[in-house]
Amino acid sequence: MVRHSKNGFADIPPHSENPLNYAVAQRDKHTMRMVREALTHQQAILAYQPVMRASNPDKIAFYEGLIRVLDETGRVIPAGDFMGLAEEANLGREIDVAALHLGLEALRDNPGLRLSINMSARSIGYSKWSNLLRRYLALDRSIGERLILEITENSAMMMPEVVANFMEDQQNQGVCFALDNFGSGQTAIRHFKDFYFDILKIDGQFVRDIANDPENRTITAALLSVAGHFDMLTVAECVETAADAQLLIDMGIDCLQGYYFSAPTVHPAWMAKEPKKSAYGR
Repeated sequence: MVRHSKNGFADIPPHSENPLNYAVAQRDKHTMRMVREALTHQQAILAYQPVMRASNPDKIAFYEGLIRVLDETGRVIPAGDFMGLAEEANLGREIDVAALHLGLEALRDNPGLRLSINMSARSIGYSKWSNLLRRYLALDRSIGERLILEITENSAMMMPEVVANFMEDQQNQGVCFALDNFGSGQTAIRHFKDFYFDILKIDGQFVRDIANDPENRTITAALLSVAGHFDMLTVAECVETAADAQLLIDMGIDCLQGYYFSAPTVHPAWMAKEPKKSAYGR
C-alpha cells in the first residue's frame, strides 16, 4: 500500500531512490546474520592449505588454517565472503576467537602439526581471545612452538606499538609471527626494527603471473630484499602455475603457497576424522 503525505504526493521509501544500494545493504545484513548464527551454534571449521618449502616443493613447511562458516544448509562459506563486513564490527573479534580455538585444538590433537592462524590487532586486547591463547600455551608448551600467528600489514599498522609489545611477549612462549599480505598496505619500514616478525608473506597481487610480468618481478625482488635485511623467512602467496613457482624459487623465495600445490581443504591428509566442532568460548 502506497502512503501519501499531507501534500498529496506518494511517500517514496528512501531505498527506492537507489534500489542497488538497498539490495546490497540487505545482502550484507543477511551475511552478518548468517555468520553470527554460525558462530553461536559452533558451525565454524578451518580449511587447511599447505605452505611448501622452496628447497623441496614436495615437502610441507607448515599449514595455514583458514576460517570457514557453515550456513543453514551446511554449505561451507569462505572467509572472503564475510570478513570484510565482519572486520568493521565487533563480530570480527569473535571470528578471531573461533579461528584461534579451532587452530589450538588441531595443534593439541596433532603433535606433528605446525599451523598458522590469522588474527588482527583488535584481538590483542580482547580478553576472550587472549585468555584462550594463554590457557592453551600453559596446557602444552609445544603448542606455542608450533603456532604461527598471521597479522595483515594493514592490521599491524593500526596500532604498531601494541602489536610489537604483544609479539615480544608471545615469542617468549615460542610463538612465531607472520606479516601477511606484505606490499598491499602502508607499513613504514622504520617499524620493522620494532616488530618481531619471523615470516614475511608477499601479497598475491605481486606473485600472480610473475613469470610473465616484469613489474611484479621487480616489486617481489625488492620485498625479498627487505625480508633478507631483517632476517625473515619469505612466503609467496597465490602461486598458481609451475612457471611462477620456478621463477620464485630462482629468485630465492623460502616457501610457496597457492592453488598450484593445493586448494584449502577441510579434510587434510593428517586429519583422520571429521573436523571437530567445539564451543570455542570454553
